[in-house]
Amino acid sequence: MIPKDFPGRGRVAILRTRPETVLEDYARLMELAGFEQALPKDKDTILKINISWQTWYPACSTTPWQLEGVIRALQNAGYKNLIGAHNRTVVVDAYIGERNNKHKDIVDAYGVRNVHLYEPHVRWVRYEPKSPMLVLDRIYPEGIFIPEMFIGRNIIQLPTVKTHVFTTITGAMKNAFGGLLNERRHWTHACIHETLVDLLTIQQEIHTGLFAVMDGTFAGDGPGPRAMRWHEKDVILASADQVAIDAISAKIQGFNPMDIPFIRIAHEMGLGVGDPKEIEVVGEPEIAEENWGFVQEDTFASRGQKMIYHGPLKPFEGLLLRSPLVPWSYFASNFYHNVYWYPFIGRKRVQAALETKWGRLFQSYGDGTVVMPGVEPRTTLIATAGLAGLLALTAYLLRRRGCYGDADDIDQGRRGE
Repeated sequence: MIPKDFPGRGRVAILRTRPETVLEDYARLMELAGFEQALPKDKDTILKINISWQTWYPACSTTPWQLEGVIRALQNAGYKNLIGAHNRTVVVDAYIGERNNKHKDIVDAYGVRNVHLYEPHVRWVRYEPKSPMLVLDRIYPEGIFIPEMFIGRNIIQLPTVKTHVFTTITGAMKNAFGGLLNERRHWTHACIHETLVDLLTIQQEIHTGLFAVMDGTFAGDGPGPRAMRWHEKDVILASADQVAIDAISAKIQGFNPMDIPFIRIAHEMGLGVGDPKEIEVVGEPEIAEENWGFVQEDTFASRGQKMIYHGPLKPFEGLLLRSPLVPWSYFASNFYHNVYWYPFIGRKRVQAALETKWGRLFQSYGDGTVVMPGVEPRTTLIATAGLAGLLALTAYLLRRRGCYGDADDIDQGRRGE
């Protein structure tokens, strides 16, 4: 178990970088944040890679230079057993994503073991937290299951600087969400902030060392984690304190970290430091005083989900999200992002990003190919059918509202969402 006064608590390193020096800058960044003090060298180290979209989009997923810089710094410092870890989501194929985002090229080039956590050979075990849970024990009354391979190993979270439709910003704490929970993660969205705090508690119990390295070379503003406006910000961050690094990321994006529930609750529970006034910023601390003016926005899909989690469809949450009707939500997300948004909006933004210095660096990895999918007829047919079914089901449920009891009251008494 990691003590509450762990090395690096309340310290965040931040640097400005450029493509010509980014790999060396990542090594310097990690040294400033004290990675060798936070991560025992005699333990295996998991690199929790973020794939928020199987298609490459700026600021969306772990960058190849972020992954390469971290691996190089670790190997040069004598860390022997590194493991790249990927989770699956219902709307993202991690095997396609690791190729399109150039991650596979990096792990292969450096001889890093690569694991997809949902494969049959990866054992998930029931975990009994040593500390009280805020919500997870009620969301999963049959038990909380985590990957057995996480227990007794170091972990480094590899998020990017971006906004999120449900959590305002997404960073180190949110990056643990995919790795530690299985495919029923959507059960937690009604109380996502408390869930992230519970997951940090579990991380501190099961891992021998925690660290986070965040890439803000491209940063995402708006309806993240996918349909964002990208900005070149040339910033990288690192910390052994997931609360602190998320707080500084939130601050430079333009948000008050203590107004974001998962940061505030984790700070109040002593899991890290969330108040910027109490955080030591090293490297180029003047960057932490910037305000980029980012805003959190919703997509069509997230507005529908929020109607279920917090709005008029709340009484039907169990029916819609814990029954055979669940695939409707996958269809809606797939339709919005892959059939409408990327081909008609995102593709042009990607083409523009490829003309930037970071876009050119991205193209330099692997064989230089950048996959920019168009509208796929089969996907269109499937997603359209699912969307039509969703609209019909929503209309039916609204007519019948009041005929069913509340399917799930696990989030009553939630704090500050």
